[in-house]
Amino acid sequence: MKVMHVEAGKHLYGGALQVVFLLEGLRRPSDEHVLVCPRGSAIAEAARAHAARVHEIEMRGDADVGMVGRLRRLIREERPDVVHLHSRRGCDLWGGIAARLEGVPAVLSRRVDNREPRAWASAKYRLYQRVIAISEGIRQVLLSEGVLPDKVVCVHSAVDTQRYSPDGADQGWFRREFGLMNDELTIAMVAQFIPRKGHRVLLRALPDILAAFPRVRVLLFGQGPEVPEIKKLASARPLQDRVIFAGFRSDLHRVLPCVDLVAHPAEMEGLGVALLQAAACGIPIVACAAGGIPEIVRSGVNGELVAPGDASALASAIIELLGRPQRRREYGEAGRILALKEFSVQAMVAGNRAVYAGVI
Repeated sequence: MKVMHVEAGKHLYGGALQVVFLLEGLRRPSDEHVLVCPRGSAIAEAARAHAARVHEIEMRGDADVGMVGRLRRLIREERPDVVHLHSRRGCDLWGGIAARLEGVPAVLSRRVDNREPRAWASAKYRLYQRVIAISEGIRQVLLSEGVLPDKVVCVHSAVDTQRYSPDGADQGWFRREFGLMNDELTIAMVAQFIPRKGHRVLLRALPDILAAFPRVRVLLFGQGPEVPEIKKLASARPLQDRVIFAGFRSDLHRVLPCVDLVAHPAEMEGLGVALLQAAACGIPIVACAAGGIPEIVRSGVNGELVAPGDASALASAIIELLGRPQRRREYGEAGRILALKEFSVQAMVAGNRAVYAGVI
């Protein structure tokens, strides 16, 4: 079996990281997997140890019609049995067209739960023999848009449960790194700074949380266009001494095991890699019941779910957990078990391989 994987992401997190996991897990003497990715991308270097070949090409997004020609040339050169398109940014549409023109079956991974116009979805998803939704929530969105049930399969994203583990907790390092006092409780949020992730909801909830637990510190990890506005809101409340803008970190496997709780008030979410990482690290989670989030955050098992946008409910759930250390421990242990059982790299690899076999 020979598969050509196409990933347009340049940075090694989210979907691009899942592709590296997949390439590593798919390695077999009888199989051959090649990767097509943007020039100068982090995934190119990470994948070289696992892919037979890595092709770096120009990928300029949704308007890059020329991607069709570039991908067609590589398909003719590599002659794969299947083309697996892993992301948007143009590679889903243009890659699907290129595969169709070359007579090679295409598989698309769908990682987001935003809705598309029904007419557009009806035309676009005809390009693919199968669509792999990374959560049942995403699968249901696709079905509601008219995609046929036998075309869409759910294969959950994976988390590296060896790298992300409760065993990585080093409280001394953690508190020195972020200037925290020993008696301070910590809430972490790991998300790109864009409106749908819910940073504003967390800030609206924070005054009530601080009224109950004045020594709480909130660490916001990530980057994005909303950073200046969220900083302004945090300063105006004033919450500036309680909120830490920690930026993008490549060492979350060291950070997450040390926090007391992870908050994720996203209004839309395909599944949430940061939630998988938190669960694998044995950390309880308070999140919104949106998209695929309830598939990793099980209310009353490893965390609590509240309605999207409900700052009061978010505050209440966080306050309840902060006040119950034993429950936090129980939720953390359950989250670790869930990550090992349902979100392992091995399970994700097996699911994708089964899709390829079915298509071929």
